[in-house]
Formats: sequence, C-alpha cells, structure tokens
Amino acid sequence: MKNEICSHISMITEVKPGKAVCEECIKTDDEWVHLRVCQTCGVTLCCDQSPNQHMTKHFHQSHHPVIASAQPDERWLWCYVDEQMVDY
Repeated sequence: MKNEICSHISMITEVKPGKAVCEECIKTDDEWVHLRVCQTCGVTLCCDQSPNQHMTKHFHQSHHPVIASAQPDERWLWCYVDEQMVDY
C-alpha cells in the first residue's frame, strides 16, 4: 500500500448509486456478500468475497478506478489502480 493518496480518489465526483442489490447477480439469480458502488458511473455490484466478484470484473472492463462500500456501516474508498484504501 502506498503512503500518498492517489490522484484517482481526488478526481471522483458524486454519483447516484443504484439499488441496494448487485445488478449482475440479480440477472442470474445469484447471491452476494457485500455491495460496492463505482465512483465513476454509480453501478452497484458485488464484492470480491462474493462468488461472482462483479465489481472487480467491472473495473477490468471499464477501467473505472475507484469504488466505495455500499454497506451502511462502512465509509471507505478503494482505488484498484493504486491498490489503496481511504477512509472518509
């Protein structure tokens, strides 16, 4: 993990998250563990502890670098590019 805050986190804008479901898991009637929100487009998808890991797949397809936890008791951002977490 790097000591500096990455430039990707400082460039995010406010997004409107989708519904509190993994939009891809719903299509295939799968389950998820936790949800993450893309801070570029606002899509809500499942985390890496979920069987399908849809948010990481979204990053690899879209190159949208920063996600936020969609869990009500968590307030953090993660940058895939810099592999850095930031509490907010």
